[in-house]
Amino acid sequence: MRDLHFRDSFWNGEITSTAGYDAIIQHLNDGKRTCKEIEDFIKARAAIEEKYAKELLGLSKKVCGHNEMNTLKRSLDVFKLQTEQVSLSHLHLAQTMRDEAKKLEEFREKQKEARKKVEQQMDVLHKQKATNYKKTMESKKTYEQKCRDKEEAEQAMNRSATTSNTKQQEKLYAKAQQAKQSAEEADRLYNQNVCALGKIREEWLNEHVKACEMFEKQEVERINTLRNVVWTHLNHLSQQCVTSDELYEEVRKSLEQCDIQEDIEHFINLRRTGDKPPAPIPYENFYTNQRTAPARQLPSISRRGPVPPPVNAGGDVTYSAIDEPGYSLIRY
Repeated sequence: MRDLHFRDSFWNGEITSTAGYDAIIQHLNDGKRTCKEIEDFIKARAAIEEKYAKELLGLSKKVCGHNEMNTLKRSLDVFKLQTEQVSLSHLHLAQTMRDEAKKLEEFREKQKEARKKVEQQMDVLHKQKATNYKKTMESKKTYEQKCRDKEEAEQAMNRSATTSNTKQQEKLYAKAQQAKQSAEEADRLYNQNVCALGKIREEWLNEHVKACEMFEKQEVERINTLRNVVWTHLNHLSQQCVTSDELYEEVRKSLEQCDIQEDIEHFINLRRTGDKPPAPIPYENFYTNQRTAPARQLPSISRRGPVPPPVNAGGDVTYSAIDEPGYSLIRY
């Protein structure tokens, strides 16, 4: 099957029509808009990557496992370090994306400038073609009218050949000659305009073909460039996944070296307080303690000698001593 091309597919039967050319330009403008949209998409993705990278970098600086020790502490240190490395790789990815967007912007501007020259030249040709066509159609209309005037003048002269006098015949003859000259002049001008239009048409045809070829070449480059840009963009994202996984693998390797028993023993050896528990607290009965308690001895105190017995004078009342048998404070 024969390949289709712009130069063979965007013609129009009307010489003043620019429908085919306009269809190409509209498509190229849509393509330029697509380039801008993809460019903005990549820039936005770069901004997201940068924001994520900065937040991840801040997260990696936060305290994590500060009080841990031995193998687990080493693993957590590697974890934080590799998290920081992941954030840096995302910052690098963001810059790479910006470079991609910049290249796409330069490509879009380059195509825009190249198209601008061709479009300006084609616009001039379209105006010249339209102007010459209008002039040619007006000269054709004038030419046809002059031819009709000539025929009417000749017919009038022929009709009056036998009925008019000599003076009238001369007048009609002069009028016919004048109409003939006007028709010839109109014919010359019309033919001149047709030739000029033909030259403009040939120039326009050649430039239209060149423009179509140039526009098709640009479209091929645009499609190929966008395809490669998106492909490269996805490759960078895939590579970022690989890079992140490689960094995470370092954390996994460190975690594999984390020895639980070693960490337990390390903590014991560093902070041990003793290997004997406290003795049990016995139950002590209060009363049992009283019964079994030894008798308390009063402290020895030196005293005076016993009170001497009172001497009763004659007639004094005799009082019983406390230690006498039958002594009582109660009296009946």
